[in-house]
Amino acid sequence: MNSFPKLSFSEASIGIFYALGAYLMWGFAPIYFKYLGFVPVDEILAHRVIWSVVVTGLLITVLGGWSDVKEVCLSAKKLLLLLVTTLLISSNWMVFIWAVNNDRMLEASLGYYINPLISVLLGMIFLKESLSRIRWIAVGFAFIGVLIQVFSLGALPWVSLVLPLTFAFYGLLRKKVKIEALTGLFIETLIVAPIALYYLVLIADSEYSNMLDNSMSLNLWLMFAGIVTASPLIFFGQATLRLSLSTLGFFQYLAPSILFVFAVLVYGEELTFEKAVTFLFIWSGIVLFVFEKQIRQKLK
Repeated sequence: MNSFPKLSFSEASIGIFYALGAYLMWGFAPIYFKYLGFVPVDEILAHRVIWSVVVTGLLITVLGGWSDVKEVCLSAKKLLLLLVTTLLISSNWMVFIWAVNNDRMLEASLGYYINPLISVLLGMIFLKESLSRIRWIAVGFAFIGVLIQVFSLGALPWVSLVLPLTFAFYGLLRKKVKIEALTGLFIETLIVAPIALYYLVLIADSEYSNMLDNSMSLNLWLMFAGIVTASPLIFFGQATLRLSLSTLGFFQYLAPSILFVFAVLVYGEELTFEKAVTFLFIWSGIVLFVFEKQIRQKLK
């Protein structure tokens, strides 16, 4: 009987798969939050936290990972780092949801375009990662694209600063703490879950805050926030364990590029000449980065 050949993948290949999955999911996430635009931002954030705890807790139970959770909880250093990452990712979620639901998607897109540049710099400063000449050129292309967008908007909006700074430092700390993605996300959301529950039960007063008064379909959409939140972050956490921060940084251009396309083609934002040139420069940098080995071989 013939058997199928076994496929073997390097850790880097697996890391690339996880990175692609994470940023593709993040790229399409605005559709979900735009749909729930009638629900207050702080309530959506509370639902993201609460249902992420449920989703990750169920996965840990199925996969038998509670021993890993216990191990992390016994380490004061790891818990402290996860407390910081919790604050960073919660701030990032809040600003992103607010930007999407307040027609500031281009500012969010610009912020996530800047994010990889910050990730590359953090990798060089804190993790002693180095860049080849071709990758420096790729960074240069991306930086030019960001500058064009900044000059086009006339200023660097606060949304475009908070989003990349919070997420870049989140990625750096998650890489340094070296905890499995699922375990880390469960503890992060568990830390802030009491605050989310307190807010949703005792403070929130919109017509959608009491789930007993909502339709079943709306409650299912709110609960789905756990999957929308947990899935890409689990993939991202797995990618950080396998890829250098500078490599991971360039995959981050996928999500804002998808967001950019949605803003223009779906939500009717104007595609100016400056925006088109920005898009061209940034994707030129990505092409250089992805095909670096082939380019180096051609130049030999």
